[in-house]
Amino acid sequence: MMKIYLIDDDASVCNILKIIIQQKKLGEVCGTASNGMDALEDLAYVSPDIVVVDLLMPIMDGINFVRKAKEQYPDISYVMLSQVSSKEMISQAYECGVTFFIQKPVNGMEVVRVLTNVIDSIQMRRTFNQMQSLFLKDTPPNAAAAPIPEIRLASEQPAEEKPHIKRLRSILQKLGIIGESGSADIITLVDYMIEQGPESGKFTVSELCSKFSPNNSKSMEQRIRRTVNAGLTNLANMGIEDYSNDTFHDFAGSIYSFEQIRKEMDYIRGKSDSHGKVSLKNFLNSLIFYCTN
Repeated sequence: MMKIYLIDDDASVCNILKIIIQQKKLGEVCGTASNGMDALEDLAYVSPDIVVVDLLMPIMDGINFVRKAKEQYPDISYVMLSQVSSKEMISQAYECGVTFFIQKPVNGMEVVRVLTNVIDSIQMRRTFNQMQSLFLKDTPPNAAAAPIPEIRLASEQPAEEKPHIKRLRSILQKLGIIGESGSADIITLVDYMIEQGPESGKFTVSELCSKFSPNNSKSMEQRIRRTVNAGLTNLANMGIEDYSNDTFHDFAGSIYSFEQIRKEMDYIRGKSDSHGKVSLKNFLNSLIFYCTN
């Protein structure tokens, strides 16, 4: 069960959040504070998975709190409560490490949606770390790569009728890349990896591409990379236009690295000469998580 820590100088807001979290069984409220200074002292003892913090507070505002807390506890996910609509202030909050926003006055449906997205993101990250640890543990040093298993379809359903393919197409559509040339390649690889199970996670994207396009595996990988990068750019533009955009909320920090989304946003704004970068393997694994949970 996720441990959630609440920070707001208005006790009634903490009470409302606590009731929503308990009623919807989103996690355990492991503590509350009315200001950032007290919360910083508590974090070492309560070890929360998620901190929900108000933007405007006395003594220490939410942005400075997250900036300081992130230095000491980088693995905690930070969600900000705000009734401020200033894009500049919201941008500062994202840049200091906030991954999601909840607008005030608090709405129960939004709280559930945002915290569910945060929990999914945390679970996905932990699953990836566990899988990576298992693969590293099971692979002897300097061991030769095992052959990629032959394609075996666990289902007789046509690919387009499989539930995970329908979910996948919906995600690609929301990211604005369903019409890109590499989207069909992404669907092919994700379908294969889901059908093959955890073993497919041991192989690189290049190795997986060579399974389906032995003579043009590099071209297939390049198509996928261009498509994935287009999704990154689309998502960054959504964030620049409206931080509260549902697609931006759902996929920034989960399917893509939020740090790289911020870098792409800075590039689009002309603040940086470098684009955000994407790990194709992490992207595919994230899609698998979303399509099978």
